Amino acid sequence: MFPMNQWYVAAYAWELQDKPVARTILNRPLVLFRTVAGEVAALDDRCCHRALPLSCGIIDKGGIRCGYHGLLYAPNGQCVEIPGQARIPSKCRVEAYKVAERNQIVWIWLSDQPDSEPTSLPPEIAAHDDPRYKYKGGLFHYNAPYQLIHDNLLDLSHLGYVHLKTIGGNPQIHMEAPTRVESDDDYVRVVRWMKASQPPATYSQAWPFKGLIDRWQEIDFHVSHLNIWTGAVDADTEPLDNPNRGGFHMRGFHGITPETETTSHYFWTIASNSHPDRPDMSELVYSQTEATFAEDKVVIEAQYQNMCRFGDLPMIDIHVDAGANRARRIIDRLNKAALQS
Repeated sequence: MFPMNQWYVAAYAWELQDKPVARTILNRPLVLFRTVAGEVAALDDRCCHRALPLSCGIIDKGGIRCGYHGLLYAPNGQCVEIPGQARIPSKCRVEAYKVAERNQIVWIWLSDQPDSEPTSLPPEIAAHDDPRYKYKGGLFHYNAPYQLIHDNLLDLSHLGYVHLKTIGGNPQIHMEAPTRVESDDDYVRVVRWMKASQPPATYSQAWPFKGLIDRWQEIDFHVSHLNIWTGAVDADTEPLDNPNRGGFHMRGFHGITPETETTSHYFWTIASNSHPDRPDMSELVYSQTEATFAEDKVVIEAQYQNMCRFGDLPMIDIHVDAGANRARRIIDRLNKAALQS
């Protein structure tokens, strides 16, 4: 049901402090925690003694202690202490998962083979550690399948209809924007330019544009996450294919992690730069981005509810669906390959 042998977003680094976090990922009930020494761990959320969720326990010594009878588990899943009992059975352990922390994101490696080693480092989210930007993020829980969120992020033509109060703009310009779509075996890139546009509300509040703007949207899809670079410069001042162009920048990270077949975790951050005349508008950008994504959540959950009501009635593709369709083909191919292996 889900592509395996991938790094998925499990948590933000700042979520794991002095208490365990329960989170279901790809149908696996997990407990995530940080030891007193700072090591991040992920285990099955079940004590092997009497099945209480380990997330009901506490962080103690070098691991997590069950809240029922006090069994202590190390980050590798092995029970290392049973209060009142010297001998620890060798089978007294729970499944442990490989995790890695990078750019304040905690990633978990999920494989179709037990004890599989990651084949790559977790993705880098460079904007989180770039001094040009300030960033902040949040987490939405969706009552909808994860690929509907992919569809939404790969097709930004909806901005002019759904997000009129923040990052929207003229709907016709959005629908008619020149769009380039590229892809390979596990990656889709969508580039859209909207020249001579009116700046939407978030842009005009965050940056002192002189009038019309040349606006860009660059969407990079990977199986477990998307990076979206949007922004604008004053119209006719800089080429939009210059990777070092100036103006107002918003770099969005979108970690889309399936919870189950019909529910999803949506981890997101937004990083933005500031104009010298408006020294710190990052909180405004964050709050308006949060409002924008809350609007998306309403639309996508309503969409899924209606899909369930109407069953398997066909849906018609239009020109803005090219990126989303390529992403779906990648995931379908990965899932079929896993079934055949």
